Order: sequence, then structure tokens, then C-alpha cells
Amino acid sequence: MTPQIKNDNGIPTLYVKGEPFFALAGELHNSSSSSLEYMERQVWPNLRGMNMNTVVLPLSWETIEPQEGEFDFSLVDGLIAQARKEQMHLVFLWFGLWKNSESMYVPRWMKEDTRTYFRAKKVNGEAINTISPLCAAAVEKDANAFAKVMGHIRKIDQEESTVILIQVENEIGLLGTERDYGEAANAAFAGPVPTALAQEYGKTGTWKEVFGEQAEEAFMAYYFASAVETITQAGQKEYPLPCYTNAWLYQYPWYPGSYPSGGPVAGVHRIWKCAAPSLFALAPDIYVPYVAQVMEEYSYEGNPLVVPEVRKDSVTASYCLYAFGHHNAICYSPFGIEDLALDPDSIEKPPMEVMMALNIDPSAMDITGSREYLAAVYGLLGQIKPLLLQYRGTSHLRSFVKKADTDFGSFFSFGEYNLKAAYGPKLPAKPLASGIVLEIAPHAFFLMGMQCTFEFMPKAGENVKAELLKMEEGTFENGQWKPGRILNGDEKMSIKCGDQIQCYYIELFKY
Repeated sequence: MTPQIKNDNGIPTLYVKGEPFFALAGELHNSSSSSLEYMERQVWPNLRGMNMNTVVLPLSWETIEPQEGEFDFSLVDGLIAQARKEQMHLVFLWFGLWKNSESMYVPRWMKEDTRTYFRAKKVNGEAINTISPLCAAAVEKDANAFAKVMGHIRKIDQEESTVILIQVENEIGLLGTERDYGEAANAAFAGPVPTALAQEYGKTGTWKEVFGEQAEEAFMAYYFASAVETITQAGQKEYPLPCYTNAWLYQYPWYPGSYPSGGPVAGVHRIWKCAAPSLFALAPDIYVPYVAQVMEEYSYEGNPLVVPEVRKDSVTASYCLYAFGHHNAICYSPFGIEDLALDPDSIEKPPMEVMMALNIDPSAMDITGSREYLAAVYGLLGQIKPLLLQYRGTSHLRSFVKKADTDFGSFFSFGEYNLKAAYGPKLPAKPLASGIVLEIAPHAFFLMGMQCTFEFMPKAGENVKAELLKMEEGTFENGQWKPGRILNGDEKMSIKCGDQIQCYYIELFKY
């Protein structure tokens, strides 16, 4: 049975082998998956014991079609075989025409033929290392290669469903220019906007007339999205795996070209949704400090949350809990996941000037403590999946995360009680305050949290006190509560959660 996105009581959900699936994932470094031997020696051992169920990894066009028209699927076969041995699922990142705005993973025969496969140009005529999305010949070749890959995956994996999602291209757009000023692009930009966009926006005219100051980025968004749609359609005709694409975020200094112009940033989602309907989601890559804000921006009706790349420091465990608890995420995947097994001092971080140029928060690369915290959260999410499926989308499930230094807590209203969650301060190499609350009966709750304290209160206007009848620590196994100590002594004076995820069963009464 082919993996698919199904509507589960109004919530888009990934189904694998007919069952709901939460991708508790990690993305590998760009070059790790180019060598099966390297994967065996340096990657798979590092992923064991982290409670992951999915690996997100690149599959580059240049390794698949080294000679034009000649395809080599040995790497695909080997990666799938290794994943099965490790009992992991895979999300392949198709590094085709574009990766991080450049055409760095196209085959050599395409790189060298700049006449046929022409580059985008700046306003001064300078060509950049990005094949133009208006180059129909290049898009056709990418679509053909992607279709071959998808057909091969179907042939060897449809029954096993090792591969569950496909990302089409990576962080596409133009850097250093707001739009392509090549001959084909100039001609298209001078003409009317395509009929589909005119209908979508209820306005006809040139790009400038319809989009004004945003015309250049809108123009590139349409042509990149159209190219991705052509490629995706070709692949899905061979094997209809769910496909998405990802965005290098709109961020400081905020002008198109400082971030990849035309990529699926939030401001042009409407264009992308119109031009690339075969994608089930437009996903954010998140290295900024305001992760929760980005997740909220990218999680809306018609765009389920997929986080294929996210910071890998200790706070990522907190955001992961919130992604699945609040946003019903389909996938959450810290980048460079194989690093988490290493000594933090041995990790080679990108140069500061590179991180500044890419607007990456340097703390995002500090892995101190990350493995333990993330493994614990992944372990918990795997065990409470039946409860999340039962309660999500209802008022009985609430989730929270500390969103800023000035965010001190949350207040929740349940049927019989109110609940205050107070957040601890942000600390170096520690998770942020975060948690999930489940109201399983009028007077009974499960609390799961980190770096926070809980306090139950009566409802407004009630002349009573709310008191703990029972406070019990424990764990979950396949959605079932496994009790530990009963903490009805001094411990119940405060319901505290430390830096490692803790779980409590609470019963209450009023007097």
C-alpha cells in the first residue's frame, strides 16, 4: 500500500501501510548518503538508540544519471536495503536542478552545457550558478530523471514502504538577484500574468500591474513552482508518493535575493499553491531562534506541518514536543542528526561569517545534551501516539512551549479545572519549557513536561479549592499508563518537571 496523506477527522495525517505514522526523524548532512560504505561506518551506528523511525537524506541527480540517458540506481537500492536492516523509513530529498538556490547537484553533462541549460542572470547580465526555471529543456530533463527514480522506487519498495515521502528540490530560489533577467525571463515578465494567477487574484495585467512592488518575487515564485509541479507530476505518474518542497526562510535583511527569491516563503504560498497543487505541503527549514513562530506560520488549513530541517541544539526537543502536540506535525527532523552521537567539542561548525550570511543562529549548532533530550521526547511520542490520535483536534489536548524570554507561562481552561503552566528560564544547553496536557476525565489528567511547573485551579466564580487526590509518576507503553511512585507526600506541594521529560497522572477533587 503506497504511503499517502489522508484526512483523519479533519487532520491531514501520513499513513504508512494503512496506519497513521508520525515521522520522528533526523536529516543527514548533504554528502553522507553519497557513499554506502560511509553510511555503514559513520552514520547508522550513530542513529541507534535515539528512538527515531525515519531518516531524511539526499539523493542527488548527478549520482543517478552520470551520463545522459544512463541511469544507475545502485545507491538507491543500497540506501533502501540499509534502512530496512536498521528498521528505518526514509524521506528522500531529490537534489535535482536546485539545492540551496544553486544548481550544484545536476549531472556534469548538464553543468557544462550552459547554452542548452542556461543560467539565470542578474540585471547587469551576469550569469549565476542557478539554472533558470524558465529553461524548459532543463526542467524536462529533471522531470525525466525524477520519473525514473520514482518508477524504480515503486518497483523495489511499494510493498515494503521504506520510502514514505519525497522532497522535490531543496531551498530553491535566486540569491543575489530579485528575479531572472535573462532573455526568456524578460520576455515573460513583460507579458501578462498567466491565466491561472489572474483567476486566483481576480486581476489581469502585467506582473507589475498585478503584483506591484512584489512583482519580481511573485514572478520567480510562479516559474519555480511551475517547474516543481512539472517535475513532481512526472514522478507521481510513476509512483504517487506524497511530495513536498522546502523553504529557506524569509528573514533579515528581508529583500528578495538576500533569501532565495521565488522559493516557497510564506508571502508567496498562494502562488505556490496555485502553480504546484501536486505538493501536499510547503515546509520550513528553521535555524532562527523563533522556531514556534515559524511553525505557526507554516501550519494552516491546506498546509500540514512538515519540518524537514530544524536546529539541532537542546531546545529542538521542546519544539518537537510542541510540533506534534500542538500542530499535528507529519515530520520533525533536526539537521545533521548523525552528529548528536559525537563529542560536542569535536563538531566542526560552519564559519561564523557563513552563519551570519545565512542568518543561522550559532547556538542552533550546539549539540550539548541534544541527543539525550531528543531521544527521550521521540521515545515518549512513539509511546503516546494512540493517545495523541485519540485526543488531537479536541479541547482535551493542549500543548505549549516557551516562545520568548518574556513568555512566562500558559493558562488553560478545561471542563472542571483551570491549569497554569509556569515556565522556567531559558538555560544554556537545556530544553525550553514545553509540554503536553491530556484531560482524560473530568477530574483526571496526564501531564508531560520539561522545565515547567503545573498548578490546578478552580473555575472562575467557584468558592472552592482544587486539591490533588492522587499524583503519580510513570511512563507510557503503547498508549497505556505504566505507574511508578505515588507522590502524595511533600512532592505534591508542587508539580515540577525538570530538564528531562517527565510524566504524571493526576487526579483532583474540590472542597
